[in-house]
Amino acid sequence: MRDSDLISKKVRVAVGIATSGRREVLAKAIEILSRQTCLPDLLVICPITTDDVDYEALRRFPAPSRVVAGPIGLPAQRNELLRAAAESDVIAFFDDDFFAEANYLEILKSIFVANPDVVGITGDLIVDGALGPGLSMSEGVEILESQKRWQGDVNLVDCYGTYGCNMAFKVGVVRSNSISFDEKLPLYGWQEDIDFSRRLARYGRVVRSKELRGVHLGVKSGRTSGVRLGYSQIANLVYLTHKGSVPRNQAVTMIWRNMAANLLRAFYPEPWIDRKGRLKGNMIALIDWSIGRLSPLRILQLK
Repeated sequence: MRDSDLISKKVRVAVGIATSGRREVLAKAIEILSRQTCLPDLLVICPITTDDVDYEALRRFPAPSRVVAGPIGLPAQRNELLRAAAESDVIAFFDDDFFAEANYLEILKSIFVANPDVVGITGDLIVDGALGPGLSMSEGVEILESQKRWQGDVNLVDCYGTYGCNMAFKVGVVRSNSISFDEKLPLYGWQEDIDFSRRLARYGRVVRSKELRGVHLGVKSGRTSGVRLGYSQIANLVYLTHKGSVPRNQAVTMIWRNMAANLLRAFYPEPWIDRKGRLKGNMIALIDWSIGRLSPLRILQLK
């Protein structure tokens, strides 16, 4: 079957979840995923350690599943998930704290069948806890269960890039063009989702659908340090500009916006954000940039 016309009514969908240090949240996400009106053909989990997975929760999942070992770092873990899902037609990447609405995968399949030019898609968030202090599991479930199910036509809007907490790609196009997540963006891999989807966009449409919905808890545990993230806010964007994934003017706007936010909030920070750490990381990145040492990989030397 040609990847450009995924018209087979049997679209094999894998769900891939990279995880680290969120055993209970992951177990809940697996439980919620088991309620899908159209179960995935394969669920693949890539943890950093075996302790990150509740294997009893995984055994209760009513569809094929497997765990693959992965190195530290979100891009590297997602590449392992891609390899594990090589026989699938579509892979949906969910964060371990993303709770999908029950008809998410059913709608996802219908979109890829009806739109053969679509190579990547990202959904809509009912609530994104990453923009605030985060949501508890019970809050996420309550929000999810209070929503009315989608009924009607699917409306697709072309978008610049996908949001990593819920995004899906046509596996054949990814494999035939040797696209992978850039492991030079280590650890949390800030902006690796944009980079991946922009490279894939050369071969078809990347779209957003408001009918693909879920709740992103925005759990704060398991994240990279404030200093490292602050460094990545500059280093990753400069790197991706040279790579061609992010336009220069967009990168400059994002860098100044992030630095301004960190500077203005450093002395009155949000309780859930290490603004001083991020600002320190920004400053280290600017110094490295000025002496020609700026690199996304440098965060491995920071704390």
